[in-house]
Amino acid sequence: MRKVPVKLGERSYHIITCYDQIDTLGRFIARLSIGRDTVVITNPLIKRLFGNRVTSSLVSAGITVKFELVPDSERAKSERYCLRLLNNISRFDNSRRRLFLMALGGGVIGDLAGFVASIYRRGIPYIQVPTTLLAQVDSAIGGKVAIDLEAGKNLAGAFYQPRLVFSDASFLKTLLRKDMLSGLAEVIKYGIIMSPGLFRFVEKDYGKILKQDKKALGYMVYKCSHIKAGIVEKDERDNKDMRVVLNLGHTIGHAIEAAAHYNRSYNHGHAIALGTIAASFISRELGLLDRRDYSRIKDLIKKVGLLTDLRRIDARDVFLAQEHDKKFIHGRNRFVLPVGIGRITVRESIPEALIAGAIAALYKRDTGI
Repeated sequence: MRKVPVKLGERSYHIITCYDQIDTLGRFIARLSIGRDTVVITNPLIKRLFGNRVTSSLVSAGITVKFELVPDSERAKSERYCLRLLNNISRFDNSRRRLFLMALGGGVIGDLAGFVASIYRRGIPYIQVPTTLLAQVDSAIGGKVAIDLEAGKNLAGAFYQPRLVFSDASFLKTLLRKDMLSGLAEVIKYGIIMSPGLFRFVEKDYGKILKQDKKALGYMVYKCSHIKAGIVEKDERDNKDMRVVLNLGHTIGHAIEAAAHYNRSYNHGHAIALGTIAASFISRELGLLDRRDYSRIKDLIKKVGLLTDLRRIDARDVFLAQEHDKKFIHGRNRFVLPVGIGRITVRESIPEALIAGAIAALYKRDTGI
C-alpha cells in the first residue's frame, strides 16, 4: 500500500494505491470524519462484483450504506440520471444524517457522482473508489467532474475535489480486454507528456500489462497517480497552462466520441488513442515531432491493441464536433502536441486544413503517414 498526496491546501487529500485491500476502505474513510451515511453510486455489474465487500468494510466502520444504480455506459452521464440521483439522494437525506457520496466504478461513475456531489446542497464530500484502469490512472484524480450535453462531452462540469481516492489494483483483474485497453491509452499519454521511462515500460512489458500482472498493474497505477497529482497541485483549475498537458489526444478524441454518439466501438480509450495519433500527425506536419518518435507513438498504440484507424464515422462529423471542444480559447483552437517522448507543447490557432488532414489520415491504414 502506498499513499500519494495531492497537496491543495484545505482541499488536500490522498490517493491510496494498493492491491486486494478493499477491506481497509471503511477505516480510511472513518479517519476523515466526513460523515456516517453514504450513498454509493455504481452500476449493477460493479455492485454485483464488489458491493458486498465494500458494504462490509463500510458497515464495520460504522457507516450506513445506500446504493444508487445507473447504467453501465456513457449515457449515465446525462441530465436525466443526474436529476434522478439528486432526487433520490434528497429523499434518503434528513436532518439526522451526515451524508457523503461514493463513486464506485469507472470514469463515467466518477464524473457523474462527483458532479452530483458538487451541486447537492451546494457541495457535500465524496470519495472516489475507481474500478477501471482508466479511472485509477486518470479520471478519478484531480477533481474534474461533469455530465455530457447534446452538443458535446463534459460540457456541464465543475472542479470539485474528492476527499480520498482509493485505487485497489485487484479490481482490474475483473476487466475485459477492451477496458484494459481503454486505460492503457491514458497510460501511454502520461508517458508521452512527461515520462519516457513509463513509455518504455509499456513498450517492453505491454504483454504483462494485458495479462494483468500484479506488479505491472501496481507500478502503472502508482506512477500515473504520482504524475497526475503533481500536475494537479500546480494547476488545480486548469487556468495556468500546466494542467492542459493532460489533454493530449482529447480534442479530436472527444470529437470522435461525440461523432460516434458514444458508441461502444469507440470507447474513451480508442478515441483518445486516435486523437493522440492525430495530434502527433499535426505536430509532425508542423516540424515539431520527428518521424522516429511519431512512429514509436503510433506503433505502441497499435501493438497494445488500440485502434489506429477510423471507420464508420464521417470525417466531417468529427471535424464539426471538435469545434465544440471546451478547450477553445477566445475562439481559437488549442492542441497539446508531442515534440518527443516525454515532451509536449501547446499550440493555438492550428489551421483548419491541417486539422482536417489529421482526421483524414486516420482513415488511411498502415501507410506510415
